[in-house]
Amino acid sequence: MKTLIINGQNHQGSTYHIGKELADKIGGETKEFFLPKDFGEFCLGCTSCFTKGEDTCLHYEKLKPIVDALDEADVVILTSPVYVMHSTGSMKAFLDHLGYRWMVHRPEEKMFKKQGVCISTAAGAGMKSTNKDMADSLFNWGIAKIYKYGMAVAATSWEDVSEKKMAKIHKDMDRLAADIKSNNGNVKPGIKLKAWFMLCRFIQKNGYNPKDMEYWKHKGWTEGNRPWKA
Repeated sequence: MKTLIINGQNHQGSTYHIGKELADKIGGETKEFFLPKDFGEFCLGCTSCFTKGEDTCLHYEKLKPIVDALDEADVVILTSPVYVMHSTGSMKAFLDHLGYRWMVHRPEEKMFKKQGVCISTAAGAGMKSTNKDMADSLFNWGIAKIYKYGMAVAATSWEDVSEKKMAKIHKDMDRLAADIKSNNGNVKPGIKLKAWFMLCRFIQKNGYNPKDMEYWKHKGWTEGNRPWKA
């Protein structure tokens, strides 16, 4: 299995360690990126990726290594500590750059057979909204199986996390890793994802963006082809 970890900050704190533990327990090959160290550009809102193609983005070459790793991975882990009840600005800036891959535009068919994990921690609250920030993109990329894990660590460093909470984290990661490994190669989109795909298919059949319409037509998705059957 190939696992990709995209960390929403450079600091290797509690969120990082949980994501790394999960990847280690999944086993196989792991690639890791840190934001903003490995990609720290803000989307300029030029819409060029939507109307002309993603390769026309001014940040395309900087982003490409992460996108290539995303396509190659079997499991995608996004991690972010809670910043004011949401994901970090670095994570948001990265996800903004992949808006062209959302279902309503030009989703990559490889995503429909992958598993994704959202991991967030905080001293207190905000994990649910932070994980949602990341899970929204995983879903709209077409990732078939999405897990969310949030932990209130009641600490500001990994070293200060209590033994009781640490034991729970280890147990939870054992269970999550086992689920991911058992599902590897067998994941299929659920009803909600398929329904969203079909609605987007209707939008593309009628169309408003020629670049997106051409993409869907080329894939055969406006007819009988489906990305999860590719």
